[in-house]
Amino acid sequence: MDRRRLSHIMNKAAKARIAVVGDLMLDVYVWGKASRISQEAPVPVVQVRNRTQTIGGAANVMRNIVSLGARAKAFGVVGKDDAGKIIRSIISEQGIDDEFVLSDASRVSTQKQRIIAGTQQLLRIDYEKIEPVSSSIRANLTEGLLSAIGKGKVDAVIFEDYAKGVINRELAEAVNKEALRKGIITALDPHPSQPLEVKGLTLMTPNRSEAFALSGTYYKETQRPVEKDKALVDVAGKIMKRWAPEHLLITLGGDGMALFGRNGRCLAVPTKAREVFDVSGAGDTVIASFVLALLGGASPAEAAEISNHAAGVVVGKIGTAAITVDELFQSFFERE
Repeated sequence: MDRRRLSHIMNKAAKARIAVVGDLMLDVYVWGKASRISQEAPVPVVQVRNRTQTIGGAANVMRNIVSLGARAKAFGVVGKDDAGKIIRSIISEQGIDDEFVLSDASRVSTQKQRIIAGTQQLLRIDYEKIEPVSSSIRANLTEGLLSAIGKGKVDAVIFEDYAKGVINRELAEAVNKEALRKGIITALDPHPSQPLEVKGLTLMTPNRSEAFALSGTYYKETQRPVEKDKALVDVAGKIMKRWAPEHLLITLGGDGMALFGRNGRCLAVPTKAREVFDVSGAGDTVIASFVLALLGGASPAEAAEISNHAAGVVVGKIGTAAITVDELFQSFFERE
């Protein structure tokens, strides 16, 4: 893809309005140095140097959307606790529409705290309540999404499912049905523990292990070349038959991505990552950039190329990260 084509796609994508519904999280990073082992137990002692926090989960998809110049509308739930206040505050600071960030006093806001020594993650501590949100809250989210679609306020809907209780099949089906009726793009980043069987999506973006789990297939390592990976092709066929998405993008870590369409063909996209420090949130970047590329007029193959470059940038950062337009162009044309 040349510079002029990428500019055209991203300039058009910057006009997009995308609704993201899913599990909102707070990602906390405790940075330090580990130079000795504790006398109390055989564990490293971390001398804390810094503490940072950012939004994660579905909120990181929104963060990537706005960092690429487009607009995002949030649909999710937080608890009435300090973490919930911080999530809402950061969402607002990022310029994301937070009208449908709903509060629930009975829930604990999902928070993932990571202890990092140098560039090595030593431990992750999760604070969360994994159970379905109340029927009234889910009804409010569904009604808000249907209204946004019906009034032409969004150009795409992304379902970002981390299986924490916000999305269920009824919500996804109702929203997808209305989006299909209006000709709006819908995309799902699925979770294998809760395989939302929603047919006719524009895009699904599981990673390799998720794809095997979704298809009920015993996991097998990547066979190269990717186009000849029979196990992967078979898994993709099962997913296409069961969910019938227009595009299935399976991320393969160091082996890049594989894009499948309804014609059954596989397009292998080699990785663009130079160094991999942290894969946290890479899937969020993939789905955000692919959907934006489609809205910018990209072909599926071009969208895969763009999302592959975007993922290659964020895995080179430590911590949950987003990509900017400048970083995307640098990845494409750094040798010029």
